[in-house]
Amino acid sequence: MLEAINHNELPVIPGKRYFTIGEVSELCAVKPHVLRYWEQEFPQLRPIKRRGNRRYYQRQDVILIRKIRSLLYEDGFTIGGAKQHLTGENSKNNIQQNRSIIRQLCMELEEVLEILK
Repeated sequence: MLEAINHNELPVIPGKRYFTIGEVSELCAVKPHVLRYWEQEFPQLRPIKRRGNRRYYQRQDVILIRKIRSLLYEDGFTIGGAKQHLTGENSKNNIQQNRSIIRQLCMELEEVLEILK
């Protein structure tokens, strides 16, 4: 079994634009073959592929991988449960954003209504 490495013990993500699979493997304490498997399982994880099908991960990919790792290894989620959790998080964020937009639109419409009176 993999040893649980606390999120706080992972190295700081450098200020680079792109990371190779080897660099991400070290930054997230996950083997490269696991990263390739997670790409198949988690639709949110889509690194850029360039010359020779080489993967290049961006900062948000590294953050997502750390989140997936935490869910699976530290919180005890299954792959299916982690997928559901990540999808649920996205939909909760979307709902909150939509509510905020609707509130703002209502305020603006009330202001327009006051101007028209």
